[in-house]
Amino acid sequence: MSSWFPSGFGFLGHNVRMSGSPTQTEPGVGPLQPRPRFNAESTVQCLEEWFPGRCRDLPWRRTRSPWRTLVSELMLQQTQVSRVAERFEFFLGLFPDAHAMAVAGEDAVVAAWEGLGYYRRARLLHAAAVRICDLHDGEVPASTEALLALPGVGRYTAGSIASIAFGRRTPIVDGNVIRVVARLEAIDAAADDSDLVARCWETADTLVRAAASPGVLNESLMELGATVCKPALPCCDQCPLQSQCAAFQFGSASRIPRPKRRTVRQSVHLYPVVIRRGDRVLLRQRPDRGIWAGLWEMPSVESADPLDQAAIELGLGFKVEKLRPIETFKRLLTHREVHFHVYEASTRIRRGHWCDRAAASKLAMAKPMRSLVDRRVWS
Repeated sequence: MSSWFPSGFGFLGHNVRMSGSPTQTEPGVGPLQPRPRFNAESTVQCLEEWFPGRCRDLPWRRTRSPWRTLVSELMLQQTQVSRVAERFEFFLGLFPDAHAMAVAGEDAVVAAWEGLGYYRRARLLHAAAVRICDLHDGEVPASTEALLALPGVGRYTAGSIASIAFGRRTPIVDGNVIRVVARLEAIDAAADDSDLVARCWETADTLVRAAASPGVLNESLMELGATVCKPALPCCDQCPLQSQCAAFQFGSASRIPRPKRRTVRQSVHLYPVVIRRGDRVLLRQRPDRGIWAGLWEMPSVESADPLDQAAIELGLGFKVEKLRPIETFKRLLTHREVHFHVYEASTRIRRGHWCDRAAASKLAMAKPMRSLVDRRVWS
């Protein structure tokens, strides 16, 4: 669906055309009548006054520092806020600053990251800590340019750290901000439409330049999207920007923006084999690329299609005896549907990483693999 807006409509007051094919006009979604431009100063004032009394009590907000802000932003990428809140202080207790993380090493950081998913972020965070120690004397840099040079830090993360930790007038745009801006301006487009995203960066920049406190303004935009301007059921009666929201005016808030294109999950078949020797279990590290890259697991064979027992034995790369199936289960990841086919076997091979419970607990594993090891080896 394509929408155009006459000059004078929307926050910035210029024409907008989103990609898509024309369809029948819906109220508040198709061509709209001109309305007064948003006033940046008024919008910002509403958000800055609303945020202090309505923001969630989150651990990284209780005690502020550039390092805590950096860690929280890396953790929050593609992970639920509630899960990060549970793990944040424990993680910071292990790595209170960049020096502590750099000295601890990548393996320790990845192990402490367990349960947060997307483990590549843990490696990038460790690499960022090393870079901070090497180039910035262990202190998180304040400039957007220096932040962007850190591993794992993109435009959004750099803007968030620069504004929240250092008061810089740098805009941020994430899924919450896109939703808020799209509704404020009644822009009919998919949430991942490149034109919409570019428009949101432009609007976010206008807002942050008008802010008395750039960090508060940016956090308020994210908080509004997360707690009030929610995807399916926006709480418009609780919104400080209700009177300025074009989507609310036209009764189309719940339909804007349109959903992102659905990701088709790829099916993966994983065949882990439980091999015990006394109180120890055989473990090995996954490849550096692919699903759960670099994490530890029981010896496994991965395939796009189901395998027979002969293919499993061949794929392990070493000789096993008495191979037999013991259970199956499925786990859904963002981009993959992982089918676990669990086997049990014995081997005469002595080489390899044989671990008792204490040693295994120090190795980073994906959550499904950790649960499987605990259930099948030591329960």
